[in-house]
Amino acid sequence: PSKIPNLKPAFAKDGTITAASSASISDGAAALVVTRESVAKALGMPILARIVSHSAHAHEPALFTTAPVAAIRKALAKAGWSVEDVDLWEVNEAFAVVPMIAMRELGIDHAKLNVNGGATALGHPIGASGARVLSTLLAALQARGGTKGVASLCIGGGEAVAMAVELV
Repeated sequence: PSKIPNLKPAFAKDGTITAASSASISDGAAALVVTRESVAKALGMPILARIVSHSAHAHEPALFTTAPVAAIRKALAKAGWSVEDVDLWEVNEAFAVVPMIAMRELGIDHAKLNVNGGATALGHPIGASGARVLSTLLAALQARGGTKGVASLCIGGGEAVAMAVELV
């Protein structure tokens, strides 16, 4: 901790993004089964949640840290939800500033965001981040008695995706 203030910024000479505020690349593998409700019932599969809406957003690459905000707004609008309707949020980040921007811009309560730690704390499994974020969100909703959640990924190059889900 004592070395953190002296770390070199990663991008801008006077920037604040350093190795201390960035996610570590970690190993990970995941599989999710997504199907129609009728198929799950016909096969006797348990149904954990339903996808209420999903969205994608892209804008200027230099503003990549703000892309999840726009993707989340689109997903909320499609779902007919407000920020207050959402029990928990998972906003994936390569840099800790991404969920902080989402909290500020959307008015998300810190106590509802990345409640088990985001990628900066848990690691960033390249190629499995979406599954990690969604499964973390669903497990947290179950553990805390919530029903509605929003997951978002900043996917680089100014792009992001978001998904609104509801436990069934």
